[in-house]
Amino acid sequence: MRIGLLTREYPPEVYGGAGVHVGFLVPRLRELVEVDVHCFGAPREGAVAHNPLGLEDANAALRTLSADLSMAAATAGVDLVHSHTWYANMAGHLAALLHGVPHVVTAHSLEPRRPWKAEQLGGGYRVSSWVERTAYEAAAAVIAVSEGMRADVLDCYPSLDPDRVHVVRNGIDTVEYRPVPETDALRRFGVDPDRPIVLFVGRITRQKGLAHLVAAAHAIAPDAQVVLCAGAPDTPEIAEETRAAVARLAAAREGVHWIQEMLPAAELRQFLTAATVFVCPSVYEPLGIVNLEAMACATAVVASDVGGIPEVVAHGETGLLVRYSADADAYEAGLADAVNALLADPARAAAMGAAGRARAEREFSWESVAARTVEVYRAAESSIRR
Repeated sequence: MRIGLLTREYPPEVYGGAGVHVGFLVPRLRELVEVDVHCFGAPREGAVAHNPLGLEDANAALRTLSADLSMAAATAGVDLVHSHTWYANMAGHLAALLHGVPHVVTAHSLEPRRPWKAEQLGGGYRVSSWVERTAYEAAAAVIAVSEGMRADVLDCYPSLDPDRVHVVRNGIDTVEYRPVPETDALRRFGVDPDRPIVLFVGRITRQKGLAHLVAAAHAIAPDAQVVLCAGAPDTPEIAEETRAAVARLAAAREGVHWIQEMLPAAELRQFLTAATVFVCPSVYEPLGIVNLEAMACATAVVASDVGGIPEVVAHGETGLLVRYSADADAYEAGLADAVNALLADPARAAAMGAAGRARAEREFSWESVAARTVEVYRAAESSIRR
């Protein structure tokens, strides 16, 4: 079986969870089936790169669609196409129509659940929403990365046959993500590895809830350092909001460190290992692969209880879940209380970290993700033949 895998992100150009997912999934898939990767961006080994066809001054959504046309044209000869995120969904949809092959979609997020994307895309958000709906409703199969995500897919697109929506949870490479003894990366950024650390890693977007954590940090124990590995803001407005909020926090307490670059995996492992508590304050999260990365590095997690996060973070065992609420003050107070509870009991935090590592090793291997994905391919291929 020859698969055309379509994605915006592919290593080394990765900035979000979907790119991480594809980067780890493809090598395991290639042990089972033939995979042609088509991605956006610069030429690179192991993939065919596509870029917008002109339209330099057009809305970003239109430039995306022009790259999708190039992708669809390049997939002749495959047995099935598999697209990741709305950026590549139309490429998959058109390839299926053009070449008469099944289209499988992996749902990493849903446009109806991310209305703040209109800030970034303007009218392009209506285009991306149309793309996603069109692709999902026509797909031979949809892969949801959690049970929570499956429920969201069926809620947003009720015309979908539930039998076509399958759950294949994200995985984690527990060799790549593991506890490490090195601390030189922390010291380079002025972080003291011998003091408690509260860590955030993620993009600056409404979805990730960074603003809630920054607000909550005013009430986090003052002896803890607050380390924010946060970059790639969606818009200049969000970037400025974040700059101002972090500046207020830094004026109110010591030990605030804002790292605005994407750290290589070797350095990120150091931060994840050294953290006393990793915090995921997302307001929307289909699964939250970053929580698996923290768990694999044996760090306790405090996270919101949204989406697929409760399927990863076992409350009271590998971390603490905080009830997300539209009442920002209540939610932020809950985050601060949960973080402070673990800071005050380092032995409990360490035990949760060890349990998280064991859970990551036991339940979230990429080998099983790949095997289950191929099962979905076979089922999709069979459904088209019928």
